[in-house]
Amino acid sequence: MVVRGAAPREAPVASTTAAATVVVRVRAVARAVDGHNGRVSAERLTGRLLVATPLIDEGVFHRSVILVLQHGDDGAQGVVLNKPLTAEVDAILPGWGDHVSEPATLFQGGPVQLDSALGLVATSATALSSVQELWPGVGLVDLDAVPALVASQVEAVRVFVGYAGWSPGQLEGELRTGSWYAVDARREDTFTLDPDALWAQVLRRQPGELSWVALLPEDPSIN
Repeated sequence: MVVRGAAPREAPVASTTAAATVVVRVRAVARAVDGHNGRVSAERLTGRLLVATPLIDEGVFHRSVILVLQHGDDGAQGVVLNKPLTAEVDAILPGWGDHVSEPATLFQGGPVQLDSALGLVATSATALSSVQELWPGVGLVDLDAVPALVASQVEAVRVFVGYAGWSPGQLEGELRTGSWYAVDARREDTFTLDPDALWAQVLRRQPGELSWVALLPEDPSIN
């Protein structure tokens, strides 16, 4: 991976017996959902999403949605898609600020190498010299390229500072212990217009009981 140096409002969980029963059931689902954590540990997850389970209750990974950019024998790298920062893009990458997609701000891609930046773009079928295609529809852009030229050739641009990284076997271990749900990605997830709602949105579209996890209140003390 090449880098360049540089929730929707939820109804309160009710005080009724029925509502309390639902919350207990959702929490049980959140602890273990077959096929979405330990059972996928042997798969290569490049191009998929890691959705933080409620076991991660603080820090940049709390309720995070991570796009896995690379996963192999040497570890894994990805970027957190739903942690926008208040810093302006031009503060570290002059010229790019007018060309990034809404919300037009930097995103924290993870805790590793916060002095570096990488850009992802939504691509068409046309090959671009400044873009390394990761998989159909999504590419890694050379941030030394001319911003206006890149923007004229792609459908969306997002810039991240830092990234998420795992050493060999580390991500597999976190999947087995239930820290992440591994689910399919959609291109619009990477360039979401509403990053604060992305965690719940991704969970709600999952089949079966996994969708119930989206109902959990952000504050676990609410019951």
